[in-house]
Amino acid sequence: QVQLVESGGGLVQPGGSLRLSCAASGFTFSMFAMNWYRQAPGKERELVATISRAGGSTNYADSVKGRFTISRDNAKSTVYLQMNTLRPEDTAVYYCNALNSRYNFWGQGTQVTVSA
Repeated sequence: QVQLVESGGGLVQPGGSLRLSCAASGFTFSMFAMNWYRQAPGKERELVATISRAGGSTNYADSVKGRFTISRDNAKSTVYLQMNTLRPEDTAVYYCNALNSRYNFWGQGTQVTVSA
């Protein structure tokens, strides 16, 4: 059974940091590019960050460049999103996504709220 389980969300003040984790099971993690998406209320889901299968290539949305870092540990089948200097506009549900040429898996999401 394929599972992507996000954790690490919560309430943080502007300027603070959070680290999201996504633990994968039920598929060969190292064969999938991994992505973090987010969806704010009333907005479309947007791609935040992506990392290649071996972790050698990463890409970020312009809105998070220089503040967020995606990484992965294939031995632990886990992908991370380190989020620094958080802003109120980063408030959203954050989703983990596993993608290859045949499959596209999603987690249930974790809420991140940035507020004073």
